[in-house]
Amino acid sequence: MTPYALAKKLNVPRTRIERIVAGKTGITSDTALRLAKFFKTAPQFWMNLQNSFDLKVEAKRLGDELELIKEYQSAA
Repeated sequence: MTPYALAKKLNVPRTRIERIVAGKTGITSDTALRLAKFFKTAPQFWMNLQNSFDLKVEAKRLGDELELIKEYQSAA
């Protein structure tokens, strides 16, 4: 299915789907609800995909900086 065809089915601008596919924008709550309705899935499925993608991108961006953070040690 082309971005244009999906956009028509979801009643959203073609550019929204194209930008999501290109990784230039994320899946919003609005888009997640529309995708869920169309594909007979849960909106959380689409939001979880977006959250997982965002976390991977950010972890890659941070790189070794996360290693500099010492884990919390309780005083007990």
